[in-house]
Amino acid sequence: MAPLSKIAISGKGGVGKTSLSALLAHIYAERGRDVTVIDADPVGGLAQALGFPVDLVAKVKPISEMEDLIYERTGAKPGTSGGFFSLNPRVDDIPERFSVSHRGIRFLRLGTIDIGGSGCICPESALLRALVTHLLLYRDEMLILDMEAGVEHLGRATAQAVDAFLVVLEPGRRSLTTAERVRELAGDLGITHVYAVGNKVRGEEDRAFLQEQRPVPVLGFL
Repeated sequence: MAPLSKIAISGKGGVGKTSLSALLAHIYAERGRDVTVIDADPVGGLAQALGFPVDLVAKVKPISEMEDLIYERTGAKPGTSGGFFSLNPRVDDIPERFSVSHRGIRFLRLGTIDIGGSGCICPESALLRALVTHLLLYRDEMLILDMEAGVEHLGRATAQAVDAFLVVLEPGRRSLTTAERVRELAGDLGITHVYAVGNKVRGEEDRAFLQEQRPVPVLGFL
């Protein structure tokens, strides 16, 4: 099996996906890989989980909130929909300009889009999708995406570049329902390499429950 280079991690809130993202980032960094970690969850918190100093984290602003940058690259102001703007803005300089690095890990925060619904056609969405496409398709470093419970930042072209889509599960129905929804959304994009990681497993009963009920293969338990 070829070494993994692009991993997307999803799951319901509070299930432990940010902790898993941080853990994997440090493991790969300790193995000598160049690691970029993308916080694509609106709740955030990944930088703290990674152990980045507070003053360094304060320098990171979500890309979706950079109104001047969005206008410069797309030709339209954030918060607008319809009209004309670039769907293929320049993004190749963004990872270096707007990220911070610590202990061999580069951190970048995407932020969220407030205009309603998935598939939003707006300048913010165009810039974020272009950025994720660039990170997945045109950069060679190890990439870990800490995502919310969905695939909003991925499109069909970029989905195929993800080596593994990990859904973090805990022993509970809500977690399983979220995982099933993620599997369906991933399937819509042609993503077939979807796996689960069981978290908060307190014993054999929890392990057996997840093994029996999981919507996708389980790689391991924590």
